Amino acid sequence: MIHWELFLAFFIPNIIGYGGGPAIIPLIEAEVVGRYGWMTAQEFAETLALGNALPSPIATKMAGQIGFDVAGASGAVVAVLATVVPSLLLMLGALGLLYRYRDSPRVKRMSQWVRPVIAMMMAWLTWSFFTEGLETAGLVHTLLIGSLAAVALLRLRIHPAFIVMAALAYGGLFLG
Repeated sequence: MIHWELFLAFFIPNIIGYGGGPAIIPLIEAEVVGRYGWMTAQEFAETLALGNALPSPIATKMAGQIGFDVAGASGAVVAVLATVVPSLLLMLGALGLLYRYRDSPRVKRMSQWVRPVIAMMMAWLTWSFFTEGLETAGLVHTLLIGSLAAVALLRLRIHPAFIVMAALAYGGLFLG
């Protein structure tokens, strides 16, 4: 029964929530703290703080941690699947429709409108990473990491995963 409750506690917020991980956190809190009482508000806040400190989507990290706290490894799997599956199914359905009508002039026009939006979103993300880097690491470290990463990506064609690992190592050695 606990696994079904875990599934519902994460599936429902992810189905009715709009706006991604940070937007559904209050819905998850209402389920985890308010409805099921698996955590206190303070414990939930600490889990949220820990989740924000780690890379990757917040809702998935929190689902894994809370699921593990409630029902062990199997609870973590159930909670993470309940978090990921709704979006995955909707994306597969949408991609299926787009693929079916890929030759349609409307779909082609829609794709042309989506590209600039994605470019602007990526520019905004880059800017926010840059400003956060300035605040936390300072100008010299931010420019050094950014410049070396750009050279490694564009000139040396090094895989991005290796660049991220190198930047993490640099941060651990010189900024930790």
